[in-house]
Amino acid sequence: MTDAYERQDGAADPTSVPAATGLFLLAVGGWLLNTTRPWHKPGHPVILGLGWAVAFALLLWGAVLVARCVRTVHGGTSDPAEHAEAGRPAKNPARPAP
Repeated sequence: MTDAYERQDGAADPTSVPAATGLFLLAVGGWLLNTTRPWHKPGHPVILGLGWAVAFALLLWGAVLVARCVRTVHGGTSDPAEHAEAGRPAKNPARPAP
């Protein structure tokens, strides 16, 4: 039995580079957020705002990359019959009453 992330055909993992990039962006964003703390070194509000905006953008971008890689590796394909209700085919899902 193999896990979802294991490849048997010898193909390279397509998620390794985006995952590493996402972790790098998270690290850089965290470092930048840590170095632009206004309570330790007051500065010009525009510079502080730009630093915080760039830090949050890097953190968000890194989190999105890592989340996409995790979803790709662990998401897998599911059988439509798994999500069907008992006695109802998967092509005709139950609809809420009006």
